[in-house]
Amino acid sequence: MKLHVNGTEHEVAAPPEMPLLWVLRDLLGMTGTKFGCGVAQCGACTVHVDGVPRRACVTPAESVVGKQVTTIEGLSKAGDHPVQRAWTELDVVQCGYCQSGQVMAAAALLAKLPNPSDTDIDQAMSGNICRCGTYPRIRAAVHRAAEIAGPRET
Repeated sequence: MKLHVNGTEHEVAAPPEMPLLWVLRDLLGMTGTKFGCGVAQCGACTVHVDGVPRRACVTPAESVVGKQVTTIEGLSKAGDHPVQRAWTELDVVQCGYCQSGQVMAAAALLAKLPNPSDTDIDQAMSGNICRCGTYPRIRAAVHRAAEIAGPRET
């Protein structure tokens, strides 16, 4: 099957029901998307499918054929997406395991809502679990990323 990931078309020999997470990690070598729980509860495997955050651990590969998949590796070539810049600037990461999913969720939020409130951030990020408890830094970084991105028309 042909999958369009991070702007490149890939031919993958995978069973149609194989979770997108394992296609990305094992077949395409994109290990930025993490396995956390395997049941779509923790958010470590968050990717964008046509701009919408999805849990790759429960998304069958066949369901993304013909769609644009973006992983943490494809968010920006130089790691300079406003969310990535804010994460670095505010030193959000502690252990780091959940952070690619956190970054992808934050990027999707800001694409939809350029100037979110604390409540907007808390609601949008609530499905992404950080066992180190960096939630205050995550919230601050989402606000900072909005500042970095600057005003946009909605």
